[in-house]
Amino acid sequence: MAETATGSAADGRGPLRIAVMGAGSIGCHLGGSLAAVDGVEVTLIGRPAAMALLAERGLTLTSSRRPPRRVAADAFRTATEASAAAGADVVLITVKSDGTRDAARQLAPHLAPGTVVVSFQNGLRNADALREELPDHTVLTGMVPYNILQTEPGSFHQGTGGALMLDDVPAGAPLVTALDAAGLHVQPRADMREVQYAKLLMNLNNAVNALAGIPLRAELGERAYRACLALMQTEALAAFRAAGIRPAQLGAVRPTLTPYLLRLPDAVFSRAAAKMLAIDEKARSSMWEDLQRGRPTEVDSLQGEVVALAERHGLTAPANARLVALVHEAEAAPAGQSRAWSGPDLLTALRAAKGSGR
Repeated sequence: MAETATGSAADGRGPLRIAVMGAGSIGCHLGGSLAAVDGVEVTLIGRPAAMALLAERGLTLTSSRRPPRRVAADAFRTATEASAAAGADVVLITVKSDGTRDAARQLAPHLAPGTVVVSFQNGLRNADALREELPDHTVLTGMVPYNILQTEPGSFHQGTGGALMLDDVPAGAPLVTALDAAGLHVQPRADMREVQYAKLLMNLNNAVNALAGIPLRAELGERAYRACLALMQTEALAAFRAAGIRPAQLGAVRPTLTPYLLRLPDAVFSRAAAKMLAIDEKARSSMWEDLQRGRPTEVDSLQGEVVALAERHGLTAPANARLVALVHEAEAAPAGQSRAWSGPDLLTALRAAKGSGR
C-alpha cells in the first residue's frame, strides 16, 4: 500500500502537485519515488525521447539497500515543455547547472503565486540564480548526497546512501513530508550554504571517476586516485579559508581532515573509511555517464568553482584547473571513447600542474 503524504491533501486543498524540471537520473529518482505516495501528483518534464519511453514503460528504481520498485506509467505524467508545471505546488529543479537560468525563464510564465521552487542540483549558485529569475517565488536549496545512475533506459539505480537535505523553512514542510512518505529520508538544515560547500568537496571526485572510467568503489579503493582528490580538496579548502567559508561536517570526518584520510595507504584507508567505501559495485559518477552519452558535464560548476574562488582571493588552484581542461578534452572525444586515465598517470598530470613532486 502506498504511503500517504500530508500537506495540501491533508488541508483539504487537493493533492500535492509536484513537477520535476529536468527529469534525468536524479529527477526520475525523486519524481518516481514521490509518484508512489498517495496524495501526490507528479509530472516529469524532460527530453522528448526519455519522456516517451517513460510514458510507455514507466520506470524502475533500484538500490542495493531495498527491493526494486516498479512505478507504472499511469502513476505520473510526462511532458517536454515547462508549461506542464502550471498548477504545481512544488517544482523540483534537477537540470544541469548551466541550464538553470534557462529552465527558470521557461517556467516563469507558468508558475502560480505561492509555488515553491527547489534546487536539487550540484554546484553553489543555482538557488541564487533561480531567485534572480523567479523573484516572486520561494526558492529553496536542496542537496542529494547519493549517486543515481541510469543503468538502462527507464531504470535508475541508487549506488550510495545518505539523507536528502533541504532548507529548514515552513515552505518546505509539505515536500519534506512527501519525501519521508516516499521512503526518502530528509534532514531539514539551517546551514544549507555550508552544506553546499561540503558537497562541492565531495563532488570534486566526480571528474576523477569520469576520467578513470571505473566504478566508484574501485576508484576510491586505489590510493593514486584518492591522492588526486586530496590535491583538489586541499586547494579548495585553502580557497574556502581565504573566503571565510567553513563547510559543514556531513560525516564522521571533518572536511579539513579528509585530504589526510584520502592519502592513507589502501589497507589503512579501507579500515578507517569503511563508510566512504560503502558503495555498491554499479555506482559511477554522473559525470562519467555524461561522457558516455556525449553530453556536456558540470565540471565548470565544480572544479571550475574552486578555480574561480581561489583567483578571487589571490590564490591558484592548478590541480583543479588541470582537471577542468582534461574533462573538456574528454567531452570533445566521441561519446564513450575518451581516454581512461590510470591513477598514477592522472596523479602525475595533476602534480605537474602544481609544479611539485609531492
